[in-house]
Amino acid sequence: MNDKQVALVTGANKGIGLRIAKDLAAHGFTVLVGSRDLARGEAAAKTIAGDVRALALDVTDAKSISAAEERIRQELGRLDVLVNNAGIARSGRQAPKPGQPLAERAKAGRATVAPLDEFRAVFETNVFGVIAVTQAMLPLLREAPAGRIVNVSSGVGSLTNNSDPANPYRAMYGVYSSSKSALNAITLAFALDLESTRIKVNAVCPGFTATDLNNFQGTRTVEQAARAPVRMALLGPDGPTGTYSDDQGVIPW
Repeated sequence: MNDKQVALVTGANKGIGLRIAKDLAAHGFTVLVGSRDLARGEAAAKTIAGDVRALALDVTDAKSISAAEERIRQELGRLDVLVNNAGIARSGRQAPKPGQPLAERAKAGRATVAPLDEFRAVFETNVFGVIAVTQAMLPLLREAPAGRIVNVSSGVGSLTNNSDPANPYRAMYGVYSSSKSALNAITLAFALDLESTRIKVNAVCPGFTATDLNNFQGTRTVEQAARAPVRMALLGPDGPTGTYSDDQGVIPW
């Protein structure tokens, strides 16, 4: 068995996931860079100092998830932290045009006009993918001295905030936002089911970050975005579980 703590970050070959992987490696973890495309994962892993390994992982593919769990068990024998970071804002069929304003993109994702297939594709990655990966990795996390599950959500998933007529962004609530609301619910469901164990499960918002998810129109850097997920990954025994927060504090569900 590997003597170092092991962290798996899904969707870690770029953006926020890559930054989370770098930060956890800097904290001494053996880090697994989860990536649908193994070549891209390997290229990303080479940019990180420390014990960092690429791991082929498509969160929407049961065989890929099973193979990833088997490799972790056989190669490292442990998993201490799972960061469910992989996520999409649109499916390939609804890919944004270069430079398309965010507000215009949001209109296409509203519940009254978005195709049902679009809902299914986004939820498959952002919600069902998290469930599938978490369930597959739970046996390893249960064996860890103190397992941590961090789900990278978004503040746009807050039902409380989106129910407030004073919120100017509520008009953008649609496919992506509702998938993050569902992710928050799933986070709480796992946290409640595991609250008698040493595993802590929390949802975090990285903030409006400049990544390809929003055509790099975000206002935060990936370095800033990684703070909340990394903080939750490093929680001590007295840390919370079943919470939803960003680097400023608690976000209302």
